[in-house]
Amino acid sequence: MANDDKPPKFYSPKTSPFLNSVREAIRVRHLARSTEQSYLYYITDYIRFHGRKHPRELGLEEVRAYLTDLAVNQNVSASTQNVALSALLFLYKTVLENPLLENIEAIRAKRTKYLPTVLTREEVQAILAHTDGVHHLILSLLYGTGMRLMEGLRLRVKDIDFARGEITVREAKGNRERKTMLPAKLVDGLHRQLEYAKALHDLDLAEGYGEVEMPNALAHKYPSAATSWAWQYVFPAAQRSRDPRTGRIGRHHILEDGVQRAMKKAMRAATIYKHASVHTLRHSFATHLLELGYDIRTVQELLGHKDVKTTMVYTHVLNRCARGVRRPLDS
Repeated sequence: MANDDKPPKFYSPKTSPFLNSVREAIRVRHLARSTEQSYLYYITDYIRFHGRKHPRELGLEEVRAYLTDLAVNQNVSASTQNVALSALLFLYKTVLENPLLENIEAIRAKRTKYLPTVLTREEVQAILAHTDGVHHLILSLLYGTGMRLMEGLRLRVKDIDFARGEITVREAKGNRERKTMLPAKLVDGLHRQLEYAKALHDLDLAEGYGEVEMPNALAHKYPSAATSWAWQYVFPAAQRSRDPRTGRIGRHHILEDGVQRAMKKAMRAATIYKHASVHTLRHSFATHLLELGYDIRTVQELLGHKDVKTTMVYTHVLNRCARGVRRPLDS
């Protein structure tokens, strides 16, 4: 794989008893679908790399050799190598119950240090001006709350508190819940979106459907919750689909691909050529809050960062232009 290559999005290894046991171990622990896809990909790739030997016949040296090959010959990024390492640690500790106790001293991929791209407030407004419909609402919500794309798409009806003007972010990175602000400008748009979602849900119920995917084991604990209005997605998909894990037909949320395409299209229309994506709206939210004078701890809490050091990167973004320094060419 080349730099920053990711496993195929809908990658699914051929069925085998062993891979099925890996998949079962992942699902029992309620790991994200994206984690399941990545772990299965790298575990399968690891097995192929060692001539399709069973992992029980392989050990620490083979893991080191595989991770080194990823860095040296396949030139993957540090984050990609770390995902592969996490997959193999999970394999040996959880599936095979034979954890790798020693340090894995493989050649590590070089970690590139960079400052996140940030859009100006004018650029954000220009991008939003070139979007419409549900994509306009979603992108506005992501910028106005600092949520990640999947956090916004997984938003449930019960997580919006209009009276308190706040949103509860669940199923976040690291399984940490947090609260963030509900921008007043989006209240009317969200009410209209909820009316649309309620009409879809009522139609689903009338036709014998209406179940939504439930987090963790709540579907077993509260069997009726899956069809309740409170648990439905704020941004439901236009069509019903079959859940690949349970086989049940229900209504998933809007897929992230459409939102990402809308963002790219709007950037082209606004003639903005920065290396930006939907996630850039989150970076911009944090940086603009600091520009407005909010303290770093407040921003950390709104973003849901575990360590304030992660949030500190935005203070470096503010200083990267050295605004207080007289530029020699302008002197």
